[in-house]
Amino acid sequence: MLKTALIQQKYRGDKALMRASTVQKIAEAKKKRAKLIVLQELHQGPYFCQHESVDLFDLAESFEDDVAFWSGVAKENGVVLVTSLFEKRAPGLYHNTAVVFEKDGSVAGKYRKMHIPDDPGFYEKFYFTPGDLGFEPIETSVGRLGVLVCWDQWYPEAARIMALKGAQILIYPTAIGWFEGDPEEEKTRQQDAWMTVQRGHAVANGLPLVSVNRVGFEKDFSEALEGIRFWGRSFACGPQGEILAEASTDEEEILYCDIDLKRSEEVRRWWPFLRDRRIDAYEGLLKRFID
Repeated sequence: MLKTALIQQKYRGDKALMRASTVQKIAEAKKKRAKLIVLQELHQGPYFCQHESVDLFDLAESFEDDVAFWSGVAKENGVVLVTSLFEKRAPGLYHNTAVVFEKDGSVAGKYRKMHIPDDPGFYEKFYFTPGDLGFEPIETSVGRLGVLVCWDQWYPEAARIMALKGAQILIYPTAIGWFEGDPEEEKTRQQDAWMTVQRGHAVANGLPLVSVNRVGFEKDFSEALEGIRFWGRSFACGPQGEILAEASTDEEEILYCDIDLKRSEEVRRWWPFLRDRRIDAYEGLLKRFID
């Protein structure tokens, strides 16, 4: 069993406070014998994409320092750590990047977010260049991690390619929430759809999956919108979509789960979805639209 910890947090208004809180939670998870620890999307700071501002690109200037810092945290605790950072790659070129650290602090691999949203309150296309590393599992001492990020979780193609390339678990650092003015029925529909589509990826690929979301209200400081209430509900499910653990909608917490990476082989023998794929008939998937 792979003891896994998902750290669901609120933004505290300051990078130093966020780092300190996260480090404390990682140490706590280590004491509970967690081997794999996953953090939420852009965990060091606010979800700054609620509005467009060129000044906010400054947040990515510390990328190299951030990598060094979290490398030290992974090494000190002897855990495989999945982080989510704002990467400045070159002048004018920025990515939403998950960096995975091995338990000795070395960088096991990176994933640059491939699908970039552009919706009210989620203006990510202004900040992030789409990733160019593809969908490549990251080899670690606890297994091959299929790391994707937030908006990627709506796309079955991303999960499928990770599975076909040998990922043993799907991992989604996430920042998703709703607007306070939305009707309660719409909030419920959005949240249910978010969980359902990810459980579907687990089922379709016969893989366990973990998704780590932010929690709490974050104001839109441009005042164009009120802000976003992130709905939490970080969760883990098994290769049949069965819920292994689920967090609350409004509290910070460390969610623990034991993941059996060997069970995928068993489930895939019962449900041989990969065997029965009609790869000779899927050429349409490479088109934007079929008329």
